[in-house]
Amino acid sequence: MTAAREELVYKICPAALWREAERAGTFTGAPVDLADGFIHFSTAAQVAETAAKHFFGQRDLLLVAVVAAALGDALRFEPSRGGALFPHLYAPLPLAAVRSVVPLTTSPDGTVQSPDLVDRL
Repeated sequence: MTAAREELVYKICPAALWREAERAGTFTGAPVDLADGFIHFSTAAQVAETAAKHFFGQRDLLLVAVVAAALGDALRFEPSRGGALFPHLYAPLPLAAVRSVVPLTTSPDGTVQSPDLVDRL
């Protein structure tokens, strides 16, 4: 983390589910998060692979950028795919920690396009 930039973690989320969270004032997770007992996040370097592996063919998705430091000790980096450390949140996501929410585009072939995270968020 540099002094000029906050460390961010990212959640890919169906737009309808995120709109529910906005109405409720907190995000408790997608069905997979609820089943696993934590909210799955990705680092900037992991977003494209997460989109390809878990969201291929899905439309109306949002990329939610969250300030990692705002999540405190409830955010843990734990081994997952191939031993890579992924951020997992063991608490509801407070919307005050959200830095930005941007729509993701899905190509006609089903590929979810990952934005340039440095420039857009």
